[in-house]
Amino acid sequence: MFRDLFIVSVMGFFLTKALKKPYIGALLMLWLTYMNPHRLAPWSISYSLPLYAAAFGITFLSFLFMRDKNKYPTYFLNIMMLIFLAWGAVCTLAALEPQWATNELVRFTKIQLGITLLLFLMQGERKIKLMVLVITLSTAFYGIKGGIFTALTGGNFRVWGPPDSFIEGNNELAVALLMTIPLLFFMFMQASNKWIKRALILSILLCFISVVASYSRGAFLALIVTSFFLWTKSKYKLPLAALGMVLCLSAIPFIPSHWYERMDTIKTYEEDASAMGRINSWWLAFNVANDRITGGGFGHWGPTSFALYAPNPLAIHDAHSIYFEVLGEMGYPGLIMFLMMLYGNWSLAKRNIKLSKEHADLEWCATLSRMIQVSQMAYMSGGAFLGLAYWNMPYHLMVIMILVNMHVLNVLKQKAEQEAEHDTTTTPSPSKKASV
Repeated sequence: MFRDLFIVSVMGFFLTKALKKPYIGALLMLWLTYMNPHRLAPWSISYSLPLYAAAFGITFLSFLFMRDKNKYPTYFLNIMMLIFLAWGAVCTLAALEPQWATNELVRFTKIQLGITLLLFLMQGERKIKLMVLVITLSTAFYGIKGGIFTALTGGNFRVWGPPDSFIEGNNELAVALLMTIPLLFFMFMQASNKWIKRALILSILLCFISVVASYSRGAFLALIVTSFFLWTKSKYKLPLAALGMVLCLSAIPFIPSHWYERMDTIKTYEEDASAMGRINSWWLAFNVANDRITGGGFGHWGPTSFALYAPNPLAIHDAHSIYFEVLGEMGYPGLIMFLMMLYGNWSLAKRNIKLSKEHADLEWCATLSRMIQVSQMAYMSGGAFLGLAYWNMPYHLMVIMILVNMHVLNVLKQKAEQEAEHDTTTTPSPSKKASV
C-alpha cells in the first residue's frame, strides 16, 4: 500500500510539472522505462497500471501546446531508426506468427515514438545530462541492489532484473549493467563533491559484483571486453589497472565453486544443451533469411518456424543474439540497417570527440562520447548471446549522441560568430588607417 501511494504521488507530482515543462515528462518516461518502480511490488495495484502510457500522453499533449518548439534533427541515425521501424512493419505483414509479430511491432513503435519526443525535448547541455542521469541511476539501482544482495548471501544466488521487463532475466540484466557502468564513470568524472564521487565508485563496484553474480557466461565474456575498452578510454589507466588486479585477487576466495563450474562450460559448449539450443536457433535464423527477404517477422521463434527451418525442430529456443534475432526476424535488409546504426553511432561519437578537442567547455561531450562507445561495446559483445535487439537503451544512446553533436555544433557556431564579430570591431577601417 505504501509503495502504491509513493509511486502514484511521484507520478502525480511530475506529471503536473510536465504540463508546463514537457521535458520533465520525458524524464519521467525514462524513469519508468529503466527502473520500472511499479514492478517492485508484485502484488500492488500500481503493478499493472499503464503508468508509461499516462506519462507519454501528458508529455505529448504538453509538447503539442509548446510555443517555441525545437526543430526535429535530421541525422543519419534517427532517420535510419524510422526506416528500420518501417521495414519492421513490412516484415510484420509477411510474418510467420502475425499476432505475435504485431504485438512486438506495437512495442517497438512505442519506443520509437518516445525517441521522437526525446529528440524534440532534450536538446541542450542541462537536459542531456539529466537524461544520462535518469537512465544511469534507474538501471544502476538493480546493480546496487543486486551487489548488496550478493555480498549478504555469499554469491550463492543469481541476480535478476525487474519483472515483466526487457531486463528481467539474469543474462539481460548483466548486459544492461555493463552498459551502465561506463555512464557511471562519466558521472564520476563530472562530479566535484568527494562524497558523490565515493558513492559513484561504490555503485560501480556493486554493479560489477552484480554482473558476476548473474552467472551469465555471455556477460562474463562481455565483462572482459567492456573492462578492456573502459581502460583504454579512461584517463586513469594505471589506477584502474591496479584496482582491477586487487579486486580480482581479493574476490577469488569468496566466489562460490559452482560459479567456476558454470563458467567452465564455455570451453565445453558442445555438451551444454542451452548452448547447442542457441546454435540451433542461429541456424534457423540463417535459413529463414535465405528463404524470405523479410525474415520470419518479430517473435516467430516457435514450433512452426523450427519445424520449417531449424536443423533440430524439437530444440525450440529463442534467438539469444541481437544479430541473429534481427537476421531471423527482419532478414538481411534488417540486419544491414541494424549494423549501419551501430556503426553510425560509433562514428558520431568519434566525431563528437574530435570536435570537442581543445575546448574546455566541451570536454564533457568528449568524455560522454567515449563512455557511450564503451557502452556500445558492452552491448555488441554481450548482445551476441542475448536477444536485446529492440531494447530501449542502445537507441537512447544513439539519441544522446545526436543531442551531444547538436550541442557541440551550436557552441562552436556561437564561438565562430563571436570571433568574427570581435575581429570586425577590433580591425580599423581603411579610412582610419589612411588618416593616421
